[in-house]
Amino acid sequence: MTRDLADKTALVTGSSRGLGREMAKRLAEAGALVAVNYASNAEAAEETVEEIAAAGGAAFAIRGQLGDAATAQALAASLSRELTARSGSGRLDILVNNIGGGDYARIADVSQEAYDQTFSNNVRGAFFLTQALLDTIADNGRVINISSTGARLTDPGIIVYTMAKAAVDAFTRVLAAELGPRGITVNSVAPGFTAGETNRHVAHGNRVDQGPPRCEIACYCESLALAK
Repeated sequence: MTRDLADKTALVTGSSRGLGREMAKRLAEAGALVAVNYASNAEAAEETVEEIAAAGGAAFAIRGQLGDAATAQALAASLSRELTARSGSGRLDILVNNIGGGDYARIADVSQEAYDQTFSNNVRGAFFLTQALLDTIADNGRVINISSTGARLTDPGIIVYTMAKAAVDAFTRVLAAELGPRGITVNSVAPGFTAGETNRHVAHGNRVDQGPPRCEIACYCESLALAK
């Protein structure tokens, strides 16, 4: 086990399962104290924490539903308390905005509720959480936003998802310019479709099977966290 992130702290949103879990495990393996965020599935979050502990890492579960400024501020306050209790400081070194997913439908079939939920999951959650953590993220820290190749696709049936992920990429570019003077790097990672619950409706034999394994994506995110 490498310890290049020893004495560092990380928050991975939506890390109770899937890609988020893989990223949390990789960061913990590298030595970071990882906050495993979940919205409702406490059991899955604890499984992630237990897997990390079994491998010699350190992690804790932290509940927080994201999507607006109020919920983001509540999570930020809870995170600061938990980090201070465990590490002696409320400082956060690595933020991974991983929560995503959304509606997959053609424009004629998209409801306002589905539209709003997709943007809430992918854009508002990342935006307002990052905003709430501006004073918590350490200088020379890392912000990693999980985007998607879907941001550049023109496939029928993913119009709202495409729009939301394109917004994530735009957010990443401007945020990098805003936080650059503090030495904070901001990057987006854009994998293809990955196997998991959010893509369970996609048939085998297409993009889910052709996309990169979650472990490879997690390794790439780890490299961004380690970058000098």
